[in-house]
Amino acid sequence: MSTDLLPELATAYPLSADDVAAYRDRGHVRLRGVASPDEAAAYRKPVAAAVERLTTESRPLAERDTYGMAFLQVMNLWRHDEAVARFVQARRFAGVAARLLGVPRVRLYHDQALFKEPGGGYTPWHQDAMYWPLDGARCLTMWMPLVDITPAHGGLAFATGSHVDGALSDIGISDASAEHFDRVVAERGLAVDEPVAMRAGDASFHSGWTVHRALGNTAAQMREVMTVIWFADGLTVQEPANPAQGNDLASWLPGLAPGDLAASDVNPALSPPDGPPHGS
Repeated sequence: MSTDLLPELATAYPLSADDVAAYRDRGHVRLRGVASPDEAAAYRKPVAAAVERLTTESRPLAERDTYGMAFLQVMNLWRHDEAVARFVQARRFAGVAARLLGVPRVRLYHDQALFKEPGGGYTPWHQDAMYWPLDGARCLTMWMPLVDITPAHGGLAFATGSHVDGALSDIGISDASAEHFDRVVAERGLAVDEPVAMRAGDASFHSGWTVHRALGNTAAQMREVMTVIWFADGLTVQEPANPAQGNDLASWLPGLAPGDLAASDVNPALSPPDGPPHGS
């Protein structure tokens, strides 16, 4: 499909002050209709095709570990597919991210397709920013299903308020991280915001330090989710605190070193619909 035939996603989303307050207080917010069902359907095909083309996972579910069973994960699809790039760099989405962070514009960190197969396992509790050599409080992730989902497809749950104390572990996504954060949630008395049904084009946004997990997929259909991660423009690269952050620095902030402005060639600046054009 020609990218000219795809929705531009350039109009502003009507984000309310209550939405912003909820995100900042709770560490996450769910928003209806960030893309319309038709807009989500238009991008579903190129995203799914790119996942099929680029995935390196060919093992049966039974032969994978917990992380491998959680989802088919393909990163930075926007670098391989023009149609996906149009979605990932959408000004509408960047506008929501910038407003939630309270900044004029954001930069792209990377995207991830997270397709959970029928029978796919749970995604253990974790904090995304454990992997990022950036100020996790100034980063956030959009999680958008491209198909209608119920909790049974592998919906996302959040530990409300878990973002306020920064890093709570350096354990990667695993059974060990599930056990660790089960204890953290219980000890701190954190309320768990359980998964909800979502239409294609609905989206959740969560802070880099928000503890979250996903259910296994007990439905008969693939859970097709696209995520985009942004950070506030102007951040500097931090010294990696663990090997995972060192890998991320090389992969998603190429050519940069601790102390540098986080603005590599693959981290374009993205402005809201009412801001200056991309990259300016």
